[in-house]
Amino acid sequence: MRTRSWWGWGWTEEALPDDECVALAALLPGLADRPLPVPVIDLKDPRVRAPSALRCRVSAEPADRAGHTYGKAYRDVMRALRGDLAAAPDLVAYPASEDDVVAVLDWAASSGVAVVPYGAGSSVVGGVEYRGTDHRGVVSLDMSTMDKVVEVDRVSRAALIQAGTLGPALEDQLRPHGLTLRHFPQSFEFSTLGGWLATRSGGHYATLYTHIDDLVESMRVVTGAGISESWRLPGSGAGPSPDRLFLGSEGALGIITSAWMRLQDRVVHRASASFHFGSFAAGLEAVRAIAQSGLYPTNCRLLDPGEAGLAGLGDRTVLVLGVESAHVPVEGVLASLRTIAGDHGGTPIPSRDAAADTWRAAFLRMPYVRDAMARMGAIVETFETACTWDRAESLYHAVRADLASTVESVTGSPTIVNCRLTHVYPDGPAPYFTVIAVGRPGSEVAMWDEIKLAAMETLHRHRATVTHHHAVGRDHRPGYDRQRPEPFALALRAAKSVLDPHGILNPGVLID
Repeated sequence: MRTRSWWGWGWTEEALPDDECVALAALLPGLADRPLPVPVIDLKDPRVRAPSALRCRVSAEPADRAGHTYGKAYRDVMRALRGDLAAAPDLVAYPASEDDVVAVLDWAASSGVAVVPYGAGSSVVGGVEYRGTDHRGVVSLDMSTMDKVVEVDRVSRAALIQAGTLGPALEDQLRPHGLTLRHFPQSFEFSTLGGWLATRSGGHYATLYTHIDDLVESMRVVTGAGISESWRLPGSGAGPSPDRLFLGSEGALGIITSAWMRLQDRVVHRASASFHFGSFAAGLEAVRAIAQSGLYPTNCRLLDPGEAGLAGLGDRTVLVLGVESAHVPVEGVLASLRTIAGDHGGTPIPSRDAAADTWRAAFLRMPYVRDAMARMGAIVETFETACTWDRAESLYHAVRADLASTVESVTGSPTIVNCRLTHVYPDGPAPYFTVIAVGRPGSEVAMWDEIKLAAMETLHRHRATVTHHHAVGRDHRPGYDRQRPEPFALALRAAKSVLDPHGILNPGVLID
């Protein structure tokens, strides 16, 4: 049996031991010589009690409340490590059915209690944390007990899936039917279908169906104005899409309880290749040509030299390509991709799968490494964005220069700023930046906040999105408020007032 970490990423048993934390710290001079200890959970008593009809579905246990206090952003991990659990919910509800969800919302609305939806808690933008003061109490609504694939339509290749279904459980239930949702975010093991929908999640696949949006056939959502359920249709031109209203709404407009999702046949054919480039700019040109070729590789990760080094792939720009299909061999497609990469100066890396396998292993291990660095006093920030190709190289250089300057000013020490492309489109890439610096003990969160604001300012100046696939939450609100058109903000506020008339649903997310 494994246990979820209440303070950090993933499984407690998978966290790096103290000696490995110390070894990692040697890579960045100035860090502590021993890791921060994991504190004992210490919480105030709950301010509210659930009615008797709900108590079998509600927990006030300290471990449950602590584990639902924060998401998994760096600032969340640091506050937990410092023993700051002031934002802990009073109760954690585990609905087993849609009727339970309705009952919790009805009680909360009549009692002035905020409800914060919780899939598996892997938010890195403050999406599952209550930061207000206007409610009598807070309930974390954990959907993980609604975890079934209810129905499979093999003819249409679709399935009705409950919102609390974790990624691995979802795929396990589809496997006997020879089907897959084919949506694999880095948080796959620790995130749910409802969380993916509520945050417009981006999967691991770098081209074509990159976001969960395009995989939705219909959704069912509990709101303060009733239950919204769209029709199952392959496409429709009947006005604005009702599903699009709730996709990315982060629980502020309603609680997603289930959805019909478009599926695919399981993959049979796979192939991969990797290349070195003389510069990140040359790699960008190669990736642009690939993204505009119509070949749609499954994997198309471009790593700058710093990011390649962290992944154990040397100190040069690296491009990792992968293709797959459920129906036809893919060697011909891979050969065409090889040609494009070579025409743009790419040098093949020997051993076809070595780089892809090394990258995949590092990719899945990164969150645990982030936690280990945090325990040693490092500030570790990651953020992603997207822009058009004509601004991609200038954005890359601007972010690296601006953040290096900001971090050195804030921390007084040098910093590491790396970048990789996670997704690519014919009209632009999605860069993902990693920032690592030495923190000042006790001031890590404040320093992180300064760095985050500086990053958002640079993105805004270059008209790059404040987030590509991590959602808005509370951490990205300043950038989101500047990015969205004001008429849309007015419409969103109006929708909030109608769908959440008591103002209890995830207060502070998207709008006030």
